[in-house]
Amino acid sequence: MEITTQLLLWGFGIAAVMGAVANKTNFCTMGAVSDLVNMGDTGRFRAWLFALTVAMIGVVAFEAFGVLSVDATMPPYRNGNFTWIRHIVGGVMFGVGMTLASGCGNKTLLRIGGGNAKSLVVLLVAATCAYFMMNPFHGDTDVTLYSALFHGWVTAAPIDFTTGQDLGAIVAGIGGIENVGLVRTVAGAIVAAALLAFIFKSSDFRGNWEHILGGGVVGLCVVAAWYVTGGPMGEAWKEAADFMEQPPLGVGVQSFTFINPMGETLRVALSPRMQYVTFGVAALAGVIVGSFLWSLISRGLRFEWFNSFGDFANHFVGAVLMGVGGVLSMGCTIGQGITGSSTLALGSLLTFAAIVFGSAVTMKVQFYKMAYEGEASFVSALITGLVDFRMLPAGMRRHEAF
Repeated sequence: MEITTQLLLWGFGIAAVMGAVANKTNFCTMGAVSDLVNMGDTGRFRAWLFALTVAMIGVVAFEAFGVLSVDATMPPYRNGNFTWIRHIVGGVMFGVGMTLASGCGNKTLLRIGGGNAKSLVVLLVAATCAYFMMNPFHGDTDVTLYSALFHGWVTAAPIDFTTGQDLGAIVAGIGGIENVGLVRTVAGAIVAAALLAFIFKSSDFRGNWEHILGGGVVGLCVVAAWYVTGGPMGEAWKEAADFMEQPPLGVGVQSFTFINPMGETLRVALSPRMQYVTFGVAALAGVIVGSFLWSLISRGLRFEWFNSFGDFANHFVGAVLMGVGGVLSMGCTIGQGITGSSTLALGSLLTFAAIVFGSAVTMKVQFYKMAYEGEASFVSALITGLVDFRMLPAGMRRHEAF
């Protein structure tokens, strides 16, 4: 079996495990933010942080022992050209979108595997938007949705980190330390230890096996994908590609992310060619299949469709924002929130925060519009939500809190 096929099968298999376990444990970023904002329950949010921490420990160990390097990855998480605007704007867009669409990219795939037809529509719309963010509208032009609407201003005022935008490289640069690798190891260990202390400080989390299992397995799957694409097999994959006239797309060190691969999957559907099947496309299919298999085992397969035009409109707008915002910020809740953040890249951490913010504010707006039906406008609900988050003075409150 040729190395490319092996690698794609590994990506599919690891993602299938992640899909099955995430379905079983209800691992969900939007649900985590919802629990935190609406009920003050930190369980699923800690599970998400646990997945990030496990992935971070894996990256720190791999680099410390010379197994692989995540300096040059797809996407380029540690790129020294820190375009902070795109991370903020794209992250907020994605956070708003995943809330309107009832789940992030990973959750959309999980729900499809569970029989949810609404999420299939979300996938098709998000994939179309992601595709045109990366590909020209017509064959005779190089204009993409990204170049037409975003590139000129989201790349303005970049910050240049010559040694990389990850926390280790930044600290090493400030301190004039030549051994960047050592600083990365120490910084990663400190951050991981702090996160573990916070995560397991909660007795509720410690006593919830589902949260520990979900976060742990998702994190380990991200680590496994790093190893497959960046370890010995990944090196052989890149060497083999050098001798192919039409090498497969996406040859490089990478782990799981799902919005860009949605666009890549659409490309495969439009032009079925083996070289268009990337690691991300294989992983996307794996999550759906894994979730489907668990749904069969647990008898949780349920068909679901839109209950109104308003429900459809919310999911449609959410899917557009997810597809556009996910490509703009170079990743989703998995791609930046866990995979990218495991490299300690500043852009990934900023995107992570922006996604949470966008989702949390959207939930507040939805809550006040529902609680004060007919009375609350979008603006008044938004202002009140920002007051709740202490981002505006209490005197600006438009609606009483419950």
